[in-house]
Amino acid sequence: MLSVKIELLEALAQALETLSPGAGAKAAFESPKVAAHGDLATTAAMQLAKPLKLNPRQLAESLRTALLGNPAFQAWVDAVDIAGPGFINIKLKPSAKQQVLREVLSQASQFGYQPSTGHRMLVEFVSANPTGPLHVGHGRQAALGDAICNLYASQGWDVYREFYYNDAGVQINTLAHSTQLRAKGFKPGDDCWPTDPDNPLSKGFYNGDYIADIAADFLAKKTVRSDDREFTASGDVDALDDIRLFAVAYLRHEQDLDLKAFSVKFDNYYLESSLYLSGKVDDAVKKLHDAGKTYEHDGALWLKSTEYGDDKDRVMRKGDGTYTYFVPDVAYHITKWERGFEKVVNIQGTDHHGTIARVRAGLQAAGVGIPQGYPDYVLHTMVRVVRGGEEVKISKRAGSYVTLRDLIEWTSKDAVRFFLLSRKPDTEYTFDVDLAVAKNNDNPVYYVQYAHARICSVLAAWREKDGGDVASLGQADLTPLESPQAQALMLLLAKYPEMLTAAAVDFAPHDVTFYLRELAASYHSYYDAERILVEDEVVKRARLALVAATAQVLHNGLAVLGVSAPQKM
Repeated sequence: MLSVKIELLEALAQALETLSPGAGAKAAFESPKVAAHGDLATTAAMQLAKPLKLNPRQLAESLRTALLGNPAFQAWVDAVDIAGPGFINIKLKPSAKQQVLREVLSQASQFGYQPSTGHRMLVEFVSANPTGPLHVGHGRQAALGDAICNLYASQGWDVYREFYYNDAGVQINTLAHSTQLRAKGFKPGDDCWPTDPDNPLSKGFYNGDYIADIAADFLAKKTVRSDDREFTASGDVDALDDIRLFAVAYLRHEQDLDLKAFSVKFDNYYLESSLYLSGKVDDAVKKLHDAGKTYEHDGALWLKSTEYGDDKDRVMRKGDGTYTYFVPDVAYHITKWERGFEKVVNIQGTDHHGTIARVRAGLQAAGVGIPQGYPDYVLHTMVRVVRGGEEVKISKRAGSYVTLRDLIEWTSKDAVRFFLLSRKPDTEYTFDVDLAVAKNNDNPVYYVQYAHARICSVLAAWREKDGGDVASLGQADLTPLESPQAQALMLLLAKYPEMLTAAAVDFAPHDVTFYLRELAASYHSYYDAERILVEDEVVKRARLALVAATAQVLHNGLAVLGVSAPQKM
């Protein structure tokens, strides 16, 4: 049906161009608000009426006459009706809707995908400092980042996944000291364990059991390997630098295990320390200084960020000579631009909202050709976890929060991904563990996966009895597919490519979850209305083509989310 819609859109553009030169470029269809009104609609007559100084209803009549005379409309359209002040509703012939089945079955896993654009895109997500296991918030970020990457890949973008983390600084020092105390035989609660909130060294000391595990492996002189580093422990409890390097490598390995359990892979790990070692931070500051966008005040170096829409100028370098945290961010994003990524998306928590204006201001002030609005940000809220009707806040392993691996072990990778993607990123979300393991229609991932498995069961029964081949269904006679339920299901299948495109533009993988639930519901309604494996061979093959195409689109949509499409449940 995608090809049909393109033909009809071209016909609409031609008709509009005849009525008003230049209007054809704005040709567009939308879905009628009431399904009974038609399959497609256009408000073009109402939009043109005012500039042409014509009555919109009369203009709609003229447009209707022109459309009905077009061969594409004659081939694929049953009726063109005018409603209200000039709405044009279009009712398609069953044969037009049936075309989508041939498109799905021929394109298979590529249905909904666009050709390569040659454009490069970098998505930075998770980016957790190696100071502990990944928590549920990191899980939401991982699901969002991976799904957004898949969405843009479906639109022809060359997508690159990057994990950025701080491998130095106060948090890493605190990690090293916490591990050192554990290695020396101390534990939280002991007299020597730092608890003074006014002491910067003791603030935020890590108390989880995982610190004891790191210390034990350090004493055992183990070697740990992660995707981006490897280190062998010396076992010397006084060698703080060794402890630091071992602890970072250990926790990077743990994070790799978390991400592997979640089926997330990165193309690159970028270290904040490399920005300083390579001189990129100093280079960025020099660019800003040379552009005349900095000034000295009260012993500090400031960025004139108010010139770029920020609410106040920002300190870049403090009086003690250290840089504030947004300065390496500016340097890092300059490297993204220099590496050829024309579009960059950062997936971060809502607590990073304040950095957006200052990072973008720094990039504009640097004068390196970066466009306004670079990078894009997708901010997400944290996640509450409920189990047995009560909120779960503490993991023994982590010490103070529920880890991503906890959630996967309690439920499944599929459930965690689907659930964490089922709401807009910036909305609060409560993850109900009991719902995620329920095998009923209230569980959205089960509901969608069950629809796929149900179809696979039908196709398996057909293959076993008749020796049928799904590949042959692309040539089936589809004329028997005229029932309201079949028509509705085909129309919904045809919306999949446009839904993917819109979801990518809006950074909205939750739209994919909504679509899949609607598609599953439409299939279940069809299954209840019509028996598929009937005696009539023509009718049977037509219905099998419909359900096989539905299974394919369910599979494709779940793949975008990183969720499996089981054949049996």
